[in-house]
Amino acid sequence: MRVTVDGAHIGSQADLHRVLAGPLDFGPYYGHNLDALWDRLSRDVERPVEIFWENAEASRGLMGDEAFEAIASVLVRAAKQDEPNAPDERLTVRFA
Repeated sequence: MRVTVDGAHIGSQADLHRVLAGPLDFGPYYGHNLDALWDRLSRDVERPVEIFWENAEASRGLMGDEAFEAIASVLVRAAKQDEPNAPDERLTVRFA
């Protein structure tokens, strides 16, 4: 599965949580915070999945460096955790 995030429409962490929660089936009890995002990405999301964040620099500009880096670090950390897995058992993240 590929989930595309259009950074031109992501101006806050809340926006990103809303965009990811549906396609990745985070469920009704998803906490919409960085800890909950880590929990879902590291344990619950069915693999393989690619998160493609296009216009990432637009998001950075809209939400600010600190908020953007906080989210990006969770995504990258979850992807790194999967690197030893076979390609069909990985979460990957790309920023463009």
